[in-house]
Amino acid sequence: MHRVVVVALDGVVAFDLATPIEVFGRVQLPNGRAGYQVRVCGVSPEVDTGAFRVKTQRGLTELLKADTVILPGVADISRPVPASLVRAVQRAAKAGARIASICSGAFLLAATGLLDGRRATTHWLAADELAQRFPQIEVDPNVLFVDQGSVLTSAGASAGIDLCLHMIRRDYGAAVAASAARLSVVPLERQGGQAQFIEYARPATEQVALSQVLEWLEQNLDDEALSLEDIAQRAAMSVRTLSRHFKEQTGTSPVQWLFKARVRRAQVLLETTPLSVERVASSVGFGSVAAFRAHFQRLAGTSPQAYRRAFQRQEVRVDQ
Repeated sequence: MHRVVVVALDGVVAFDLATPIEVFGRVQLPNGRAGYQVRVCGVSPEVDTGAFRVKTQRGLTELLKADTVILPGVADISRPVPASLVRAVQRAAKAGARIASICSGAFLLAATGLLDGRRATTHWLAADELAQRFPQIEVDPNVLFVDQGSVLTSAGASAGIDLCLHMIRRDYGAAVAASAARLSVVPLERQGGQAQFIEYARPATEQVALSQVLEWLEQNLDDEALSLEDIAQRAAMSVRTLSRHFKEQTGTSPVQWLFKARVRRAQVLLETTPLSVERVASSVGFGSVAAFRAHFQRLAGTSPQAYRRAFQRQEVRVDQ
């Protein structure tokens, strides 16, 4: 069973501490068994969260048994990171554990050096401080989470749920992750980007109008004739204005957003349906299978067939 170890230390944000415990702890696989064993370990036997105290039954040696280590946010990012925690996380990473941070937990993770040369995120309020204190990290404040394979970071509050669901999807596929999302009463993916790289739209007066366009695009992904001019007309903007607002609020162009959305929808179909690759391609608006495979490979980093083998539920039979 996949073992998740959540670290508790003085000043930990209670919401961030509880999020992985609840989200991973509720995961059930199709065979009825639990998907994860969740443990909480403390830097000290008693942890002060500010509002209440938590007694921990396990110490930092628990990290060496972990498949995934979660570093929740801390209320005071100016406090020094305990050297014992830095060493324990470094040892866990060296042993092969996946390391993830939630919110300002990115400061704990950054102190280990594991984010050096990598892309990362944190709560938008702390993003400038993270970038200033750790210039070797590429800090992106405009995303809900960043997946760098063995190291992951998320923004604050509910973005921690998004990150946990993303890891569940990586581990067990979309169907199991969707079930976990329903139990958490949240969507499996929040609108705006691909599975590993969900864009967060910065607050702006155009945001509501653009969100309606994004919703319309999601509903019309199967229309292979969709053009940039069609999208601009729907948004009641010129092509130039649409492209500028898209770049400001999603970090990409309308056409690239559309490709990512189609690949994301294709991933779900490959995971949860028996549709052939050809039918998946047409269902998400690609005019040819060759174009579908090329875009899927570019955005997902693997072929549709390989992705299906890795993530499809066993009981789903593929069309011949």
